[in-house]
Amino acid sequence: MGVIILAQNMEALAKHWNTTVGGVAIVISSLGIGRLIVLLVSGWLSDKFGRKPFVVLGVITYLLFFGGILVSTSITVAYIFGILAGIANSFLDSGTYPALMEMFPESKGSANVIIKAFVSLGQFGLPLFVSFLVAGDFWYGWSFILCIVVLIVNLLFMLFAGKFPVANQDAKVEEKEAEKEDVPVSKGNVWFDGTLFVLYGYVAQATFYLVSQWLSQYGTKVAGMGDAGSHALISYYSIGSIVCVLVTAALAKRAVKEIQFLGVYTLISFISLLLMYMFPTAIMCSIMSFVVGFSAAGGVLQLGLTIMSTFFPAGKGTITGVFYTAGSIASFTIPLFTGMMSTNIANIFLFDVIIALIGFVLAVLITVRYYHLFGKPSQKGAVK
Repeated sequence: MGVIILAQNMEALAKHWNTTVGGVAIVISSLGIGRLIVLLVSGWLSDKFGRKPFVVLGVITYLLFFGGILVSTSITVAYIFGILAGIANSFLDSGTYPALMEMFPESKGSANVIIKAFVSLGQFGLPLFVSFLVAGDFWYGWSFILCIVVLIVNLLFMLFAGKFPVANQDAKVEEKEAEKEDVPVSKGNVWFDGTLFVLYGYVAQATFYLVSQWLSQYGTKVAGMGDAGSHALISYYSIGSIVCVLVTAALAKRAVKEIQFLGVYTLISFISLLLMYMFPTAIMCSIMSFVVGFSAAGGVLQLGLTIMSTFFPAGKGTITGVFYTAGSIASFTIPLFTGMMSTNIANIFLFDVIIALIGFVLAVLITVRYYHLFGKPSQKGAVK
């Protein structure tokens, strides 16, 4: 909700800040800067001091963002609070993903994808709430108030929650599993494999981040849909991501490994975006919004992180920081690029088609490297 709320309120915020939709896109890019500032450091610190402090700190910082946007009167002030949102996102990433991998060391992929399920719930519900506010001519700020209430409830829960697992204790589980299967704990090449994952982190984030920011505008300006219909596209997109989480979890129980999802999902996202660009009709956008949500936003980024942790199992927080730093660069640069293209929304989606194609190529290379280093996935080594 924190990522898409600015995009969902673009028109209202543009009027409030006396700017254009392109100006709001510039503010959205500030979230990427905030992530860049602290993500690597927060990942390393979470390995050192534990996960819970960073989850709590992330919630508090996000509260400052939602409240700050409501009192912002210019792009400059909003940009500063947008940076805080990026910092908050980094804190949460550094705490949540490593914590779940450590809580469920034998089901890391499923655990990480669960985070995406809750992200998707927020992405599904927020556009519906914004559409309700628009239809009733209510103040747009109520959507921010809703997020503040949700965060306060979460903060109270986290403050009284029990202790989290010791940082990186799951590495011992991986060592035992590796001994049973008679394979080394880590085979990844830092420079070659690390580069592939960093590039994939950028491209995967860029693919769905771009869609989440511009899908409603694409429906209105290119497909000729009404306000309610165009806002509903984000909900279809979010439903697709939720369905993907359920499908991934079900298949994982049937001994399908994370690596087997990667190439398939990235190929589907490329094809769905291409069809949406080539045939920009209301029905095509509605169907493909679901499909691209399923394939690009249904946990493929989290699966990439889980696979990277298989290549480099030591230091989950640091690995998360490195992987999501690439994503934060995408969060910063993509809105800048698309802001310059905002006069032609169709070109923005063509740009996303190209990015998705690059993502598919990277996924294939990662898959080839995985099979070369670890062998073909088997029933024995599959996700539990």
